[in-house]
Amino acid sequence: MADLEAEIARRPGHAIKRAEQALTTAKAAALRAFDLTVPQYAGLLVLSYLPGASGAQLARICAVTPQTMATVLANLEAKGLITRTPSSVHQKVFVTKLTRAGSALLKRADVKAHAVEENLAAEFTAEELERFADYLERAVKVLGGK
Repeated sequence: MADLEAEIARRPGHAIKRAEQALTTAKAAALRAFDLTVPQYAGLLVLSYLPGASGAQLARICAVTPQTMATVLANLEAKGLITRTPSSVHQKVFVTKLTRAGSALLKRADVKAHAVEENLAAEFTAEELERFADYLERAVKVLGGK
């Protein structure tokens, strides 16, 4: 068991994955009171900045598959939090926008979700946060991400 623990400790991917899981778990707990999943919250947040975004755009920005985003959007639409209308430019593309209810719910949920990230950031100095972000961006670049 000690050999396994030593091997895991040498692999940065394991620590990154554990941090991601911990962040997702904390955000999911914060969003539960709003009946939102983390991907649903992310979609609403992006739409608040990019009204009219397509499902493909949302999937890329939220770092989920197009299939996952299609499910997320269907669920948000069923809850009355977004509207989806066919694009005037392309029939198979839907333009997605927040409803008033979606905007209001996002505003309340964002306070709680943002608090999770603020709590995380509070554990680091400003210089550490800057280095941390640089390290993660380097990891993304070396692994072929954008």
